[in-house]
Amino acid sequence: MSDSPSTGLPTLKAVRIAGTGSYLPEKILTNHDLERMVETSDEWIASRTGIRERRVAAEGELTSHMAAKAAKQALEQAGLAAEDVDLIIVGTITPDTLTPATACYVQQHLGATKSVAFDVSAACSGFLYALELARHSIAAGAFRNALIIGAEKLSAFVNWTDRNTCVLFGDGAGAAVLLPSENGHGKVLSSHLGTDGAQAELLNIPGGGAACPITIDNADQKLATLAMQGREVFKHAVNAMRRAAEMAIEKAGLTIDDIQLVIPHQ
Repeated sequence: MSDSPSTGLPTLKAVRIAGTGSYLPEKILTNHDLERMVETSDEWIASRTGIRERRVAAEGELTSHMAAKAAKQALEQAGLAAEDVDLIIVGTITPDTLTPATACYVQQHLGATKSVAFDVSAACSGFLYALELARHSIAAGAFRNALIIGAEKLSAFVNWTDRNTCVLFGDGAGAAVLLPSENGHGKVLSSHLGTDGAQAELLNIPGGGAACPITIDNADQKLATLAMQGREVFKHAVNAMRRAAEMAIEKAGLTIDDIQLVIPHQ
């Protein structure tokens, strides 16, 4: 890291995505399968969500297992050995255990024994939060590289009798390796993150935390499954995504006309 001649402040390193990987479980659950489980139809699901099928992890297949498989692909593509990884961040709301972090299990699976490893819990935005934490850590010179992973086993937390939520979620993992970009080529340009804690009740898992531990007395109340106010979530999500996209484009010094491909949240 060097100082900027104009300001005297440290010049942050540019950071690029050097490798990516993904993993999907083998089991496919189609909309027609769901027709036999809840009152719904392929047409109803597809017309409202665009979803035709989702993947479901096998029994005993955990979030950390899927995360590690995606991570191995990303490391191989980046040409980075597991023992040389400095930082592992896993974005997940379906950890293997409440503690330790799922990133610790991933570290063990990979043999990345020299890395710092922790989780971020930001639901659908978890991978982006991990990306920004890792990017700025490398840019500031705190770490040489980072492995970031978004992984979920949401099938373990879905109420399979609730057609409003069970049609939406599946299991899988995606990973990326971040490295400094010496010449700025391929660097991550910008991002925009945000949080509105006032909307926490719109989509949550009410049980399992300190506020509502799962006990023998409430185990049958489905407190450890996803609860969602779908219409309100949709309304807030669409507006928030539009604003975030506009801010990210502006920070990058671009306009919407410069964007050739948009890949939004499902």
